[in-house]
Amino acid sequence: MPLNTIAEASSPVAAPAASAEFFGHPRGLAYIAFTEAWERFSFYGMQALLVLYMSGYLLQPGVVEQVAGFAGLRAAIEAVFGTLSTQALAAQIFGLYIGLVYFVPIFGGLLGDHVMGRRRAVLLGAAAMAIGHFLMAFETAFLPALAALIVGSGLLKGNLAAQVGALYSKDDRRRDSAYTAYCTAINVGAFIAPLVCGTLGEFYGWHYGFGAAGIGMLIGIVIYLAGAKHLPADRPRDARVHDRPRMQPGDLRKVLVILLLLAITALFWTVQTQVWNTYPVWLRDQVDRSLPFDLTLPVTWFQALDSLTVLLFAPLVMFLWRRQAQRGAEPSDLGKIALGCGFFAIACLLLSVGQWLAGAGRVPVGWPILFHFICAASYLYVAPIALALVSRAAPPAVNAMMVGSYYLGLFVGGIASGWLARFYEPLGPVMFWMLHVLVAVAGSLSILVLRRMFVRVLELESPRTATA
Repeated sequence: MPLNTIAEASSPVAAPAASAEFFGHPRGLAYIAFTEAWERFSFYGMQALLVLYMSGYLLQPGVVEQVAGFAGLRAAIEAVFGTLSTQALAAQIFGLYIGLVYFVPIFGGLLGDHVMGRRRAVLLGAAAMAIGHFLMAFETAFLPALAALIVGSGLLKGNLAAQVGALYSKDDRRRDSAYTAYCTAINVGAFIAPLVCGTLGEFYGWHYGFGAAGIGMLIGIVIYLAGAKHLPADRPRDARVHDRPRMQPGDLRKVLVILLLLAITALFWTVQTQVWNTYPVWLRDQVDRSLPFDLTLPVTWFQALDSLTVLLFAPLVMFLWRRQAQRGAEPSDLGKIALGCGFFAIACLLLSVGQWLAGAGRVPVGWPILFHFICAASYLYVAPIALALVSRAAPPAVNAMMVGSYYLGLFVGGIASGWLARFYEPLGPVMFWMLHVLVAVAGSLSILVLRRMFVRVLELESPRTATA
């Protein structure tokens, strides 16, 4: 599931040159949202193929020798994690890649704010991502391609999202609906990408899928350039914030407790990231994907379902919360996060039970489909809620830094998911998914056990009135 990157403008920015309206919003919102949709198309199109490409082709004997610098990378990884099979090595590389994708934007945001400006950062990032996608067509250039994608995502990710906030004044009521439109664009791009790039990659050749992802990024660049005059101007390089808040007594303790909360959310991201890591391998090898007329359901289409279920469930979940709030029964933010981790435990339990019931045969396709629907509820209960909680509870003096640090949970979760993937082959699918049940349950229980401390230190809702 795509994580919706939401970043506020760090300071007032000059309004764009043109103030034309787009459904009641600045026209710049349309250009930013469509740019982001195509960027996510390219990102998730490539991500849907990556593990399948590595485990099924690139890392196989006779091919892996062509990858420039791979022997050194493998030696470094195995020096830390021990000797790895082809599948485990592919999973670990994916984990490192996805972890760095969510770590580097911290530096990309700093460059955009203080060095090159957000517009230039977005364009350089998009260009680097396009180059990375096209380099994936050449086995020799695999590692430079990943590096270009990581750097490009780091430059583009936060800076593009920050431009949404810069279109509005701090008290503009349209900001919430603007971010809703932006996040919808993310999920639309993530939904379409596996259908297009995944189908091309699985049935016509890996490089066609990667090429389609690159073309998607080029379309995003064209849209961004076309809307240049409607985008918010960059802050002057010599601008300074003279009235920056200072740390107050007790703020350091809040920061440490927030970091503890983020460490717990890393347990959720560890199991959630597996949806793009080992899960596609399990779908390929263990699930009955046969269709009438001798057709086969592509593995990557399940990744599209992952985003589609979020789009379908989001209004239902928000409606449920409103009804619960009217009855005074809406869960607290911490309660929602604990429930979300519990939902993911149930989802992984379904995979384990489905595999166990199938025995030596293939798992019916209904099990993974149900898995995705429960995953969607889990994601909606954890990802946006935890991000909003951090933004609200972090001290003003370090609020932006703590919001950026939220993505360290994804960094840790990505690497941890790669490490856990090494147990897929020795444990077998039944016990492997049960292992993820335990990880998700650990996240839920940790929130519940430490809840009173979180409420007290972060000055959240009273535990007497909040519903778990």
